[in-house]
Amino acid sequence: MIKEVGMICFASDNWAPVHPKVLEAIQAANSGPAAAYGNDEWTERGMQAIRNLLPASDGPDPAVFFVYNGTGANVLALRALVPPYGAVLCAESAHINRDEAGAVQAAGAGRLLTVPGKAGKICPGDIAFALEDKGIPHHSQPAAVSISQPTELGTVYSLREIQELVQFCRQNGLSLHVDGARLANALVSLDCTAAEMLKGIDALSFGGTKNGMMFGEAVVMWKAADTIPFHRKQITQLNSKMRYVGAQIAALLQDSLYLETARHANQQAGLMASLIHDAPELAGRVSLAWPVESNAVFLSMPANVAEKIMNNFSFYHWGSGVYRIMCSWDTSSDQVEAFVSALVKECE
Repeated sequence: MIKEVGMICFASDNWAPVHPKVLEAIQAANSGPAAAYGNDEWTERGMQAIRNLLPASDGPDPAVFFVYNGTGANVLALRALVPPYGAVLCAESAHINRDEAGAVQAAGAGRLLTVPGKAGKICPGDIAFALEDKGIPHHSQPAAVSISQPTELGTVYSLREIQELVQFCRQNGLSLHVDGARLANALVSLDCTAAEMLKGIDALSFGGTKNGMMFGEAVVMWKAADTIPFHRKQITQLNSKMRYVGAQIAALLQDSLYLETARHANQQAGLMASLIHDAPELAGRVSLAWPVESNAVFLSMPANVAEKIMNNFSFYHWGSGVYRIMCSWDTSSDQVEAFVSALVKECE
């Protein structure tokens, strides 16, 4: 159990407070009655703000649906794309595999087929094996590929890597889902637009809670949208007072605030990586487990060092001597420097 009181937080960007501009938007929406279940102006503003970011398709505009949380977003998207006898291909480290308590399977959104991948990423060569099961009634049928962007290890798929997966999925009749709980951090990392990054995908879980919102995420569908309203109700993700999600998302996307908050978080993670790399006292004892490409820093370090600094800093043990440090929109440079100083002190 991680302590909270009086500690400097690097446990999760979920622990960060709500951005003041998002709180202002909630307050602004909290005036008088508004139609329930998304039939209000605030929800429409939020949905349109998301549509404005995204790549157009040859057909209708992508359909946007608000939900309570990230697990709900992933389950909803995959339930629409994957039949009960289907399979979802993903990395072993994927959030849907490690951190959602079997929610995808429990909701009838198919079986998860995992592959080790590399630094949290998977490529067509990793998942081609599943195609051998196509048409065999004894086996789960490959139906979708799901990737996290950024990955759960903080690495970021390049535009080329995503397009390789898009082409693989199209050629083999699979859908491509992107878990974008921290999508803004990936956009800042690659210095590209959402339209460029997401061209050709079929479904997106768009995150806000880890980037300054109080609660709420969005599911964006380029196909299979017709059944989403019914799935959303069944899996208890239909919010009666949806205006408060729409108001938050509209505020987060206004004037690119979502990129500003993500850029700050990424910069603090980059600062931490630089300070650790440049500290001679840490050489041979504390090192980066994976490249720092977003707002996550994974450190390999001795357990006794981690345990001592956990008295003043909150962060998670990720297993096998690796610890996860997360920066958020409100992480300060002073906090980062204090953390690295504590590491140096314990390693001197």
